[in-house]
Amino acid sequence: MNDFSLIETLRWQPGDGFIRLRLHLARLSRSARRLGFPQPIDAVARLDEAVAGATGPLRVRLTFDAQGRIEVTSAAFVPLPPDTIWTVRLAETRLNSADRLVRHKTTRRAAYEAARAEYTPAEADEVILLNERGEICEGTITSIFFDDGTGMLRTPPISCGLLAGVLRTELICARKARVGRLGLADLDAGTLYIGNSLRGLIRAHFLRN
Repeated sequence: MNDFSLIETLRWQPGDGFIRLRLHLARLSRSARRLGFPQPIDAVARLDEAVAGATGPLRVRLTFDAQGRIEVTSAAFVPLPPDTIWTVRLAETRLNSADRLVRHKTTRRAAYEAARAEYTPAEADEVILLNERGEICEGTITSIFFDDGTGMLRTPPISCGLLAGVLRTELICARKARVGRLGLADLDAGTLYIGNSLRGLIRAHFLRN
């Protein structure tokens, strides 16, 4: 299992630096340890090199492989307006909760790419994947959050077969979200949010197929 790389996609802001850097580095280190990769000891230095001299927000992508090689690329990033609402639809593609790789952010993205390809960008801003039991897992690039009216967000457990998203981890640690299984029926009784560390939390409108 060494024909893939680990990925971290970070947001860099002038004056703030890398957003949620500690959580990104912790996830990268944890995945490396669990998958038998070396530790990414040069990650911070390489990230700093990538943003040297930057004057505007950046999307920074770091990949790290089993041989310890790090590659970093960056591009200009435009944050979403606060009132953004994304249209979200359901994929026929399913995730396998027994596949341990879905718990790590890697370049093995065939299932997510297949799910995203089920709809055009005009039909859906994001696509939700279920597991083999019909439980909600995650989006192709986002974690799932649900507010049933209590103000506390619910997000699916890792055991359903999904990535430990950095934004998800932050919200759980801040006691703004808790872990709990979600089914499609839940989406009729509350407010859906999706999000990731790059874009933050986004209000979503679930459009049934």
